[in-house]
Amino acid sequence: MPKRVLVVDDDPAQRRILEETIKRLGYSVTAADSGDKALLALKADPAGEICLVLLDLVMPGTDGMAVLSAMRSLPKKPPAIVQTANGSIDAAISAMRAGAVDFVVKPVSPERLEVSIKNALKIEALADELSRMKASAKGELGFDDLIAGSETMTRVIELGRRAANSNIPVLIEGESGVGKELIARAIQGESARKNKPFVTVNCGAIPENLVESILFGHEKGAFTGASEKRAGKFVEADGGTLFLDEIGELPLDAQVKLLRALQDGEIDPVGGKQKVKVDIRLISATNQNLINLVHDGRFREDLYYRLNVFPIWVPPFRERLDDVPDLVSHFVARFAAEEGKRINGIEGDALAMLMRYSWPGNIRQLENAVFRAVVLADTPMLTVNEFPRIAAHVEGYAVTVPPAPAPKDRTPRIEGPVMLGDSPNAPATIHVPSGNGRDAVGIPALSDSGDIRSLEAVEADMIRLAFGRYRGRMTEIAKRLGIGRSTLYRKMREIGLEARVN
Repeated sequence: MPKRVLVVDDDPAQRRILEETIKRLGYSVTAADSGDKALLALKADPAGEICLVLLDLVMPGTDGMAVLSAMRSLPKKPPAIVQTANGSIDAAISAMRAGAVDFVVKPVSPERLEVSIKNALKIEALADELSRMKASAKGELGFDDLIAGSETMTRVIELGRRAANSNIPVLIEGESGVGKELIARAIQGESARKNKPFVTVNCGAIPENLVESILFGHEKGAFTGASEKRAGKFVEADGGTLFLDEIGELPLDAQVKLLRALQDGEIDPVGGKQKVKVDIRLISATNQNLINLVHDGRFREDLYYRLNVFPIWVPPFRERLDDVPDLVSHFVARFAAEEGKRINGIEGDALAMLMRYSWPGNIRQLENAVFRAVVLADTPMLTVNEFPRIAAHVEGYAVTVPPAPAPKDRTPRIEGPVMLGDSPNAPATIHVPSGNGRDAVGIPALSDSGDIRSLEAVEADMIRLAFGRYRGRMTEIAKRLGIGRSTLYRKMREIGLEARVN
């Protein structure tokens, strides 16, 4: 579905011109002839289908500045581009200070309007992503920031919110790429430890000989290479949340120290002489079945029960395909903005195909697939053709592949006929390829032995070639060779060619 632009202008003629211009640019349009109607349209759009407002500043009643002021209180505020007359630049600057992202001067050209709309949407998409990243970095990311509307994820979010209200250890289980870390960050963002450190440790990426040092820290000189004191991840997370990802990969020796740290609330740095008190909220995650690891002797049973106090299972993406449309819209807006491309959305059949795919790589795979599609896209809407790898695995879908170019005809097309054929008088020629696909002939400069041919021999072949090309027309042959007819007749007699009278 194309993105929707709200056009607000009290001039009917100007409003119709803008509507048609914006439609030609590939957007759908909602029109309002007053500021009051514009605000009603925005308030009646809880889903956020209106992606941009093109707003006239000077209108009777509720003018453009009043609309901008009222938009601040809306839960979902689209970016606004204001329109102004030539003498109202100061008013436009004031409007931008009030929240507008750009201004255009009436009458605006289609080219200028397209650039302004494209930049506004790009800024908005990047602003949303930046806001999400800032919230995550500050520990303020909440469950409302997650794109998860399916029934299966509703249960996950309910459990996450309950966990956030306490300091209980949480174990998040699920396949790789389902968003376990986002759930952990949302728990932190809605807990009493909001705005406190959120420290992530990938237990599977730590060298086994450095696990204790990285988790618990070390003193200077504790081991070879310990040139200075280092605080571990427990100390970094003090007061906040420690997220241990891929906890099943933790070596057994480190599991013992981890269990003791969780029980006592103290850590023992490598080479340290005294314990260090820490106050952390522990959230762990795994894509493995920990109880099976316990049975295999690869994970301590007592640590398992210490971690698995409040388990949360994040279902694989194939079990919550209702989230596909919202996630695709999010990724399209993000990557289109990053790549500077105008992508309005995805066609219905392409979206239907994505919702039928099993997604073994979960959300991470969807993200990468959309990124690739945005890079490949040559049209404002993503099609099945931008998802060839997905289409190959979904029954009923096929990618239209352009036919391979026809093989080049290697048969030389010689400019002009050589009439002498295989006769003894036929000239020695070579084929000379050209860039335009039309080959020509040339006279070789070297003999078969690799020596330079004499000028007399080259001249004789040139005359023979000209004789064949111009079909014995002596006047034309003499003209092309740049010699007189009498000279041509003489030279032809010397090489045994019979002249034709013309």
